[in-house]
Amino acid sequence: MLSKPIPPWILMGGFVLTCAAGSINAVGFLGMHHQAISHMSGSVTVLSNELSTGQYGLAIYAGAVVFSFFLGSVLSAMIIRQSALKLGRRYGVALVIESVLLFAACRMLMTGNYAGDCLAAMACGLQNAMATHYSGAIIRTTHMTGIITDLGIAVGLKLRGEPIDGRRAGLYLVLFIGFFLGGILGSLGYTRIGFATLLFPATLTGLAGCGYFGFKQLAR
Repeated sequence: MLSKPIPPWILMGGFVLTCAAGSINAVGFLGMHHQAISHMSGSVTVLSNELSTGQYGLAIYAGAVVFSFFLGSVLSAMIIRQSALKLGRRYGVALVIESVLLFAACRMLMTGNYAGDCLAAMACGLQNAMATHYSGAIIRTTHMTGIITDLGIAVGLKLRGEPIDGRRAGLYLVLFIGFFLGGILGSLGYTRIGFATLLFPATLTGLAGCGYFGFKQLAR
């Protein structure tokens, strides 16, 4: 059970970040290599498949995407230094860096340089490592496997007449809706303006970072 109410800044921030990740992932799937960017399960599978079939060029590409996600997580840990969500930590710095990475990825992909996928993956790795838990709730913002699993558990317990943590389920539902809507926006954007769609999550995360700086100052 959550030991305390969920602050509005966590709900709002979670929604914004999952929306950004959903749109990035949609662009990754619809782009040239049709590969997930915001989570690595599919990319590791692609790496395994390409190595087993001798497609070493594509294997190097998939490996580079996975390693970039890893580097983003390393960078996040160096910036924030703690895994628990808490107001006052350097999330604003991490979000601004993520925004810069996404703007650079957009520029590279629009000019045909698909190394931009690596920068987008690094941005997602940085974002996903920003928040791991809050008051006992596991929070991830770039993939939905754990979110959907926990929502399913909550529904199963409810159907059995057992108590559930409504606040935690609500948080996960907000994260799911954000990712889902981000995927829709990313898909619609890609069909109309291609890789320029990444300008949306780049701007969104940049504004979120600046907004966090302002909110932290007001809280002080």
